[in-house]
Amino acid sequence: MIQTQPGDGDPFEPLANAIDGMEMSNLVGAGVLVGAVLVAVFIKSVVWTLATKAARRGKQQMLTRILHRSRVVATIAVAILAVELTLPLITMPEAVGIFVDRMVNLFLIGVCGWLVILVLRALTDARMSRYDINAEDNLEARRIATRMRVLRQMMTMVILLVTVATMLMTFPSVRAIGVSLFASAGVAGIVIGFAARPVLSNLLAGIQIALTQPIRIGDAVIMEGEWGWIEEITSTYVVVKIWDWRRLVVPLTQIIEKPFQNWTRETASIIGSVVWHLDYTAPVGRMREKLKEFLDESELWDGDVQVLQVIETSEETMELRALMSAKNSPTAWDLRCEIREKMISWLQAECPGALPRRRGQLQIDQSDIAITEEERPSADSGKDRNISDQIQHPEDGEGTDEKKAAGHEDSRQQ
Repeated sequence: MIQTQPGDGDPFEPLANAIDGMEMSNLVGAGVLVGAVLVAVFIKSVVWTLATKAARRGKQQMLTRILHRSRVVATIAVAILAVELTLPLITMPEAVGIFVDRMVNLFLIGVCGWLVILVLRALTDARMSRYDINAEDNLEARRIATRMRVLRQMMTMVILLVTVATMLMTFPSVRAIGVSLFASAGVAGIVIGFAARPVLSNLLAGIQIALTQPIRIGDAVIMEGEWGWIEEITSTYVVVKIWDWRRLVVPLTQIIEKPFQNWTRETASIIGSVVWHLDYTAPVGRMREKLKEFLDESELWDGDVQVLQVIETSEETMELRALMSAKNSPTAWDLRCEIREKMISWLQAECPGALPRRRGQLQIDQSDIAITEEERPSADSGKDRNISDQIQHPEDGEGTDEKKAAGHEDSRQQ
């Protein structure tokens, strides 16, 4: 066995010296710290359970949501707070004490910011749960949902910025830099201002959208030449769900600065149009009757708007447009397709002449017609004579035989 001499280096010697040098008060303080954390977590669990049951009995949905979502974060916050309160009971070097205290403060600030964000989300979700955004007349629901989501995004970003700034301000060096930047209008301040300009512009654009609401969740819009619905509004961009399931991402600043079409700004109901190009012989009156019949039979029509008009004419066709209303834009699209197909089928079956056709005019010279009529009888008469010459009648045959006999007699006499 190798024995370690007093001069040899023992890797476990520092740990042994630390344990030997640790005062009994530190051991007691560490035990008190662990016990305080366990007791705090236990008390928090009991209080949270009782509060959750009371909220459910009282049908307090908002309080129930807050307690449910903040359960884990509250446990971490209580544990860190217990550590912060019992940490002075432990004796440690000054440098180590400063480091541990700063880390505990950073964790406590971060957890508090996290807890505030969760409470904010629970409050907004509870507010939005009172409205059905899938209802037919969902203008109020979309208005509330848009405002809550945009404000939640804005407040979340502000809370994150404040939390990070508070965590950084715990360091004296960072605090000194911040004070110097705010106190002087130097180049660094200008650079930071330009760097923060996109964030601030999106923040202001989000606040403006939340207050004025040029768009709402579920609005039917046309942006960048694409037709779709507003699917999501975040703190920096808007997601438009296009009719073929593609997604168009538009920055918030573009919503404020550039024009676009909003088909459901005031109401969810919308008017759809169907256009036919037909011949001038198309029965417009009968088409109006058939349009009313088709709309009455359809479950997609809301019974409000029903119009058929001739809106344009050309050299060969006339343009008919039918207007019909529906409860929302997807229903209006299906209704337009249904009426278009039914009307075309009816025209093909009942009025095929109403379908578009090309007309032409054939001109014939009258002098050519007169000459042809004058020459036709002479030609016919000549043809008749030739035919009659080829026909042998009975009397013609007898006369021919007599002539032949007379000819033979003359030849004998000679």
